[in-house]
Amino acid sequence: MDETIKGVKIGFGLTGSFCTIKKVLAVMAELADMGADIYPILSPAVANTDTRFGTAKEIYDAVHDISGKKPMTALTDVEPIGPKKLIDVLVIAPCTGNSISKLANGISDTAVCLAAKSHLRNNKPIVVAVSTNDGLSGSARNIGTLLSRKNIYIVPFGQDNYSEKENSLVSDFKLIPKSVEAAQKGIQLQPILI
Repeated sequence: MDETIKGVKIGFGLTGSFCTIKKVLAVMAELADMGADIYPILSPAVANTDTRFGTAKEIYDAVHDISGKKPMTALTDVEPIGPKKLIDVLVIAPCTGNSISKLANGISDTAVCLAAKSHLRNNKPIVVAVSTNDGLSGSARNIGTLLSRKNIYIVPFGQDNYSEKENSLVSDFKLIPKSVEAAQKGIQLQPILI
């Protein structure tokens, strides 16, 4: 068990990049196995949408099984994160272009985005794992904005299918644990571009 993760209270927000959620759930389980205390948070899209990648109930149940906690889905669920200092680190994975845009522009109208706003008031780290088909187009500016923000750390990312989706970017989800460890020390894991 990794001593830098053991006992760390990790808020874990999932947003609607449905094709990557199974990979992210595997990392969430890995962090739980390392001794992290997981506080799951679901965006409205994840909490309410059935897709070809699985149903909302399947994701909800998997997150509950991994964390042992009922996932937070409402604004009222996550608002106390800041005032009560409920978590040490917030991971947002996968983080869609839509959520990246909201984070970059201070919009907090979903459980995941309000969790970020509430958590940032304590000057504690947020670890963002990008997953968006427009990372090198519409979302590029917003990713750049997040890279320059205090207490926001990006999981290293790259193009996931440049021949068919030339603007698509995805973080290497396997690097989430290392990114969490680095963020707790105030360090951006390098190299950012992979």
